[in-house]
Amino acid sequence: MTYPKIPLAQTVVALCKAKNIKNIVISPGSRNAPLTIGFTNDPFFKCYSIVDERCAAFFALGIAQQIKEPIAVVCTSGSALLNYYPAVAEAYYSDIPFMVLSADRPKHLIGIGDGQTINQRNVFDNHILYSANLKLDIKDEKNVPVHEDLPIMKNLENRFERFLGLQKDIQEHNEIELNKAINFAKLKKGPVHVNIPFDEPLYETVDALSVSPEVVEMAKPDNAVDEHMLRDCFEEWMAVSKKMILVGTNDPNTIDRQWLEEISKDESVIVFTETTSNLHHKGFFPSIDQIIAPLSEEEQKALQPDILLTFGGLIVSKKIKALLRKYRPKEHWHIDEKKANDTFFSLSKHIETTPQLFFESFLPKITHYKKSDYKTTWKKVRHHRLKKHEQYLNEVPFCDFTVFNKALEAIPSNTVLQVGNSSAIRYTQLFSLNKTLEIYCNRGTSGIDGSTSTAIGCAVASEKQTTFITGDLSFFYDSNALWNNHIPRNFRIILINNQGGGIFRILPGHKNTENFDTYFETTHGLNAKHLCNMYNFEYGYASNVSELEERLNSFYEASEQPKLLEIFTPKNLNDEVLLNYFDFIK
Repeated sequence: MTYPKIPLAQTVVALCKAKNIKNIVISPGSRNAPLTIGFTNDPFFKCYSIVDERCAAFFALGIAQQIKEPIAVVCTSGSALLNYYPAVAEAYYSDIPFMVLSADRPKHLIGIGDGQTINQRNVFDNHILYSANLKLDIKDEKNVPVHEDLPIMKNLENRFERFLGLQKDIQEHNEIELNKAINFAKLKKGPVHVNIPFDEPLYETVDALSVSPEVVEMAKPDNAVDEHMLRDCFEEWMAVSKKMILVGTNDPNTIDRQWLEEISKDESVIVFTETTSNLHHKGFFPSIDQIIAPLSEEEQKALQPDILLTFGGLIVSKKIKALLRKYRPKEHWHIDEKKANDTFFSLSKHIETTPQLFFESFLPKITHYKKSDYKTTWKKVRHHRLKKHEQYLNEVPFCDFTVFNKALEAIPSNTVLQVGNSSAIRYTQLFSLNKTLEIYCNRGTSGIDGSTSTAIGCAVASEKQTTFITGDLSFFYDSNALWNNHIPRNFRIILINNQGGGIFRILPGHKNTENFDTYFETTHGLNAKHLCNMYNFEYGYASNVSELEERLNSFYEASEQPKLLEIFTPKNLNDEVLLNYFDFIK
């Protein structure tokens, strides 16, 4: 087998292999050549080549999201590394295992005006679990200084011994730092950065390894629920008659069905689930904004829980956040192994375990349910809202609202849905979705910058077909995502093109002015047809109901190319329909 000659590159590749990091996303470059040689010449690794580093990082994020294991991204020195930052931040806030391997110049070439050189050490400091700064190998004993007063042979002997000693210290340092970084990514679920200096020559190879790095495992944390806290939770839970469970971003199949059934039996508990919660039960309350938005002050006060129990990632719904910040629960408990955000300014307990472990420890202790009309009251509200929702759909013209309804209904069962940020995820939250779908969205930072790349990474890693539904600004912003030779043929993109940032028309502001159109909505006349031709996507479009229904009928049929369906909607109507919706369903 072919290996890079540089011991440091061998060490990085060998430890990634020993710790089962198989997926490697490489952006072409020269300074990272030793790593590229090592990864691509070993059949253990699955290597992907993605030129645009920002797209590469989000593509890797989509894979890591699915496999739940770290994936490594590899780049050359200089500004290439900075393009990883948006995905690093997303991984940090979404608890996705992620590993950045950045090649760097040697220390003596930094800060002297050398090309393609920046200060790379600790560059992600505020959004990283661990930063490892590796040391440059000593190339040979000639680099070790001599003592002129010693005999020549003694000098050579001393220099060689010092060379071996210094190189051994460097090797030990690098192994320790690499082990720490990989362990943090695997066990603490988040991004790590390993900065790796290489000196030239970069392309030399050997037929055998010169290193055998030690593999150090990290002790797994004990997630058992604290008995004292469990007892306190039980006493407080049984004492109140209004409990709300609010579930944010959550992976599918992480909580046993029996605990969902148990929760649903309690009439003093209502469970609000976001689209990205991947939790379903007929007794739960999806489509949060549908229920919350039309409420009067008196009704909002009536919804205020005594105890709010949350788990999962960040919450999409601004309306539930506003309500619970205004009418704060007396107690807010959050279940998470790592962290607890004080989103509603009332956090009282951080239960440091998984939701599954908490429920299996907590729910069996409940022998009777508190009498309450809390859930019954809100079930009536939900029933009314759903009837009005269907009525409204039948009355409004072709627009974003009706398009989302049609597009979401058409997605095949037992597939994956990736949703773009901004208006796409907010519209999606208003509809009851197929319960067999697995649903994801980059809600760690809620940015539009890498949604398409993430969806493609997900499609590559998942055994199920992936559909990505997105708005136009998000899609065109990340259009380099399509510059990717790994896209599966069954990947589908639904692009809703309303000629600008439609969400800004919903927010307060002076609409229909030149300033608004240019600097907020960013009106455009772009379409995706030429991009599809360039990147070998099958392209279709629709601009009315009959065209949309016709295109959707064949959209998911097998094909030799991935497909994109672009749906054009009237930008000056969409905001009016959505804002009127909340008045109508009241």
